[in-house]
Amino acid sequence: MCLGIPGQIVEFVDEVNHIAKVEVSGVKRNVNVAMVRQEGIVPGDWVLIHVGFAMSKIDEYEAQQTIKLLHGMDDAYTDELKALHESEIE
Repeated sequence: MCLGIPGQIVEFVDEVNHIAKVEVSGVKRNVNVAMVRQEGIVPGDWVLIHVGFAMSKIDEYEAQQTIKLLHGMDDAYTDELKALHESEIE
């Protein structure tokens, strides 16, 4: 199953390659934000992430509701977090 996990943008680490540090469930990872840059993202914004790529910008309420829902999905949520942690974007 493929899920998108909410993450909050902490900072941009590579403007040229569209890489931002994003916090997901207490872990900070670099993710590619090229697909959502046109939406005017800034540190503090929330994005929906799938295996190292921000797929869409979401608001904080939607992020919190999605996190609550994902926690109830047990293995599917755990598997998606594992995939995110194993992805390496530098």
